[in-house]
Amino acid sequence: MSYDAIVVGAGHNGLTTASYLARSGLKTVVLERRSVVGGCAVTEEIDPERAPGCRVSTASYIASMLRPEVIRDLRLADYGLKMVACDPGVQTAMPDGRIVSWWSDRTRMAEGMRAFAPNDIERFFAIEDELQRLAAYLQPFFLESPPDPDRTGISKLLELMRVGKRFRKMQGRETAALLSFLTGSLGDFLDRNFESDALKRLILSNSLYGKHGGPYQPGTAMGLLFHLLSGGEDEQQGFQGHVIGGMGAITQAMAASCREDGVEIRTDAEVRCINDGNSGAEGVTLTDGTVIDAPLVVSNADPKRTFLNLVDASSLDADFRRAISGIKMDGPCGKVNLVLSEEPQVNGMPGSHTKEQRSLFTLAPSLQEAEDIYNQAARGDIPDELWVDCVLASNVDPDLVTEGRHVLTCFVQYLPYEPNGSSWDAERERIGDLAVERIGRYAPNVPEAVVARRVYTPKDLEETFGITEGNIFHGDINMEQLFFMRPVPGWSQYRTPIAGLYLCGAGTHPGGGVTGAPGYNAARQILKDRRQ
Repeated sequence: MSYDAIVVGAGHNGLTTASYLARSGLKTVVLERRSVVGGCAVTEEIDPERAPGCRVSTASYIASMLRPEVIRDLRLADYGLKMVACDPGVQTAMPDGRIVSWWSDRTRMAEGMRAFAPNDIERFFAIEDELQRLAAYLQPFFLESPPDPDRTGISKLLELMRVGKRFRKMQGRETAALLSFLTGSLGDFLDRNFESDALKRLILSNSLYGKHGGPYQPGTAMGLLFHLLSGGEDEQQGFQGHVIGGMGAITQAMAASCREDGVEIRTDAEVRCINDGNSGAEGVTLTDGTVIDAPLVVSNADPKRTFLNLVDASSLDADFRRAISGIKMDGPCGKVNLVLSEEPQVNGMPGSHTKEQRSLFTLAPSLQEAEDIYNQAARGDIPDELWVDCVLASNVDPDLVTEGRHVLTCFVQYLPYEPNGSSWDAERERIGDLAVERIGRYAPNVPEAVVARRVYTPKDLEETFGITEGNIFHGDINMEQLFFMRPVPGWSQYRTPIAGLYLCGAGTHPGGGVTGAPGYNAARQILKDRRQ
């Protein structure tokens, strides 16, 4: 059996690429090793035996930077996609029993800050304005292939001019500020600019997720910019929203769009290897021995899995394999998904809050505590305290649960890839216990309300979703691994050393998150190359 194009992996970027290729006339098939499409953007039952019918966003859990171009072009709203903006976008439970909230309305935000950060109000909004301006300068690069630093002559000049044009209106102070945010530490920045510990915790709560590095590590300040990039149907800067039906509703809508465009999607179709010959990619072989031919193969798997697992080593230059092997992947996080018999009663949650406003809260440490937690995880130890981000999706979308039930999905920041002197098989439930105990200090009714739970360690994320070392971004987000350095220098434009083999996943520019941008950019690059 033969096709014009094969896409390996039915995550959201793979589906995005497949849709654009099919609409350009290419006979396209998507191969997914799991029985469900979606990659990390899936909605699944937590425990079919103990809590049948209670579903949750298993891995990724909040929509933030999903590109409006992808939403529009793939007609996702027509296939059921509906997102509800989170407001407050961040909500942090404090050790003293207070709740501090980050509201979209500046008047409301300022009123709240008078209680927990009165001396920081003016500075906070001045910095927010500056961050929004800087993020706006970066936004156009999101949907562009990075420049190729290896080019020479007039083509290199034209690419440099294209990049420079984006910054022609930037003032000198803004240039310095941008470099500082891209290279500096979040902790130093917050300590330098704000007095309030509560405000620092609030900002920390939304700035480091998935980052392998404590807040005082160089390069961590860029999270302040990253989360202000635009997304959502209406192109809202810093958009963050719940997806009705869970994150799987995004990829189910994408799959429906793909099928309408003529894409064939096969589940339970694990790729054993990518086949290549003298002229380049020739197709794939599945684990059951089935050979599928195509002159174009697009991998949505991370770069390490693609080149170190799926491609024969003899097909790649030793220097390229060395560069791929050197990609920093450390899996820094886990998930604990809970079914509850009642809504968490969070200490200090205002009685005026609606159910929707009670749908998220973060148990964020102080800056120094976060640094200590990271250092423990980096040494291979399970941290004494967990940093837990909680989303009560059933408060926004009651159809996720059966009557009398709630689902709480909990993201755990900073875990070792493998625990020292043990294994995750032995320690998995300990993470669940620690998370529930931590939540119970802020919402005392939760421990007794747990009906069912499912814990995903970094190893579980790796094995379940096929992401190397459990890294949700297919590679750490740092200056050494961004833009024309992603995945490795010289190969940032979605092409690979094997003709006809491309990458379209989060390991390419602009990186992780449920954005659709890597898939969009890869499709454009592929179609451009075919026209030349």
